[in-house]
Amino acid sequence: MDYLNMILIALIVLFLLKRILPAKGIRQISTSELRHELQDHHKQFIDVRTPGEYSGNHIRGFKNIPLQQLSQKTGELSKDREVVVICQSGMRSNNASKLLKKAGFERVTNVRGGMSAWSSKS
Repeated sequence: MDYLNMILIALIVLFLLKRILPAKGIRQISTSELRHELQDHHKQFIDVRTPGEYSGNHIRGFKNIPLQQLSQKTGELSKDREVVVICQSGMRSNNASKLLKKAGFERVTNVRGGMSAWSSKS
């Protein structure tokens, strides 16, 4: 019985780590680095927060595609251009980044700390 409990706990820990840790091939940048990248008009900037969160405060140049709609709207994005993703804290954008990688996007960047980090530095 103890052996089964240990396996179950290990599987739960692995599942949680897989959801939290950044995926391979996804670039992670700070909000300071993002400030420099906003000038690059060849990149696609996506905010995966809800429309309400986005309308309350957003970074100019970011398009709002809520995480729940992203899988249906990947056709609106170019796989030939880098996608930079942001959310409120970095968790949803990390999940969105993984979704984009699985959908065949090669260059995906997640903004660590999200809008919370952006707002605290403004």
